[in-house]
This record gives sequence, structure tokens and C-alpha cells, in this order.
Amino acid sequence: MFAQKLAENGYIAIAADATFQGASAGEPRMTDKPSYRVEDIHGMADALSLFPGVDYSRMAAFGICGGGGYTLRAGQTDKRFKVVATLSAFNSGLVRRNGFMDSEANTIQARLQKASEAREKMVRGEETEYTPDLKDMAPEDAAKLPYALYRDGYTYYAQTHAHPNSSFIYTQASFLDLFTYDASVNMDLINVPLLMMAGKDADTFYLTEKCYANATGTQDKELFLMDGVQHIETYWKPEYVKQEVTKLLEFLSTRL
Repeated sequence: MFAQKLAENGYIAIAADATFQGASAGEPRMTDKPSYRVEDIHGMADALSLFPGVDYSRMAAFGICGGGGYTLRAGQTDKRFKVVATLSAFNSGLVRRNGFMDSEANTIQARLQKASEAREKMVRGEETEYTPDLKDMAPEDAAKLPYALYRDGYTYYAQTHAHPNSSFIYTQASFLDLFTYDASVNMDLINVPLLMMAGKDADTFYLTEKCYANATGTQDKELFLMDGVQHIETYWKPEYVKQEVTKLLEFLSTRL
């Protein structure tokens, strides 16, 4: 939707399913390797730079949720991006390692052991192990989840906006890579205009806040917050999407 909004306002935009996910290739399915996710973004820049009509000197990167975290990492080193922007940025590695809001920090070693065993099973040609699929939960159980991110995520991804190419799962072996990834590290390498948007009341805001605070390499950065807004709502509620698109277009138009 956001790529479409950008296109409607004169920008050439590209959006792609991550490697191993959706309509993109890669086995085993639903592998989540941060290095590959970041490389996907570099690859989209490659494709755009060769696309007719694109001004190579005026490319920007915009990422949402987990894609926002990976966009921050790509923007740290890829200087083809003259602007970096995110919406509800999610730091996948930090959350997979410590648990959401550090709720699983005391089980890191046990979960790494399980991930290592899952990788060994893959090597031996056994069945690929996946994390639990939130879509399999009963609605009444989903309503009892402790965080708004997961309660709203269940409603959005499993009910109101369910898509056949979308899934909550990823391979257990992905933890071997995710646990050492942190989008907030090396944020000082971003030296171009940075826009980070989020719901002020979202339980994921701490992830945006940490990355933003570490972005000391640019003097042109802005934190755009919306009062009373939760994480998942920023994706689809018309009144919030309108604010986000307006802000993104304003930021891009004055920096590119």
C-alpha cells in the first residue's frame, strides 16, 4: 500500500517479498537470516538504479516493522540511499534473542541449544522445525496474549488482512543468525536524513527509540510520533496512514 501511495505521488517504488518468503525463492521456506534480508534491500537498490526513469542520485529506503529494522541496517552502509525512513521499526534480532520487552532474556542459552539441534536435523535431511504459528491459535486464546503487538497482530494477520503468502513462522535454525543481529548497533553510520515514525503508545516504541537515540551520525533526523496509536494500527488505519504518507512525502520532497 505504501509503495502504491508513493507511486501515486510521482515516485518510482519497489516492494518485494523477502528471500525464502512469499513469492520469492529460497529453501527452506520461512528462513529469516538478517544478512539475506539486508542483501534483499541492497538488491532492490540495484534493480532501481537500472530501471528507466530512476534518478540514481535521489534514491531513498523506507521500511516497515521488521523491514524497518533491516532498512536501518542497509542504510548504515549503502550510501546510494540519500534518505532513510521507517515506520514502526522492529528490531528482529533483539526481540528474538531477549524476547519481546526482554521477557525471555533468561532462556537465551536453552533456545540457542534448540536452534542448534534444529539446524543439525536439517543437515541430516530431517524435517525442518518451525516456531509456533500464531494463526493456529483460537481467537479467545489470542485475546489473552500479554502484548498489544501480538493481540493486534493476530487480528490483522490471521483475520482481517490474512494473506496466503503471509505467515508468523520462521525456522528454528534462524535463531543462530538472529540472536547476534541488532539493528540499533552501528546506527551512527547513517549520515543522511533519517525519519522514524511510530505510535507513541505502541509497546514496540522502545525499539524505535533505541535506534533513533543511537543515530548520532546525522544532524538531520526526525522522530514522528502519533499519540494513542498502537503498532499494528500504523499499517492500515486510514487516519494514521494518511498522516504517515503525508509526513513521508514531506520529508522526501525536502531532502531528495
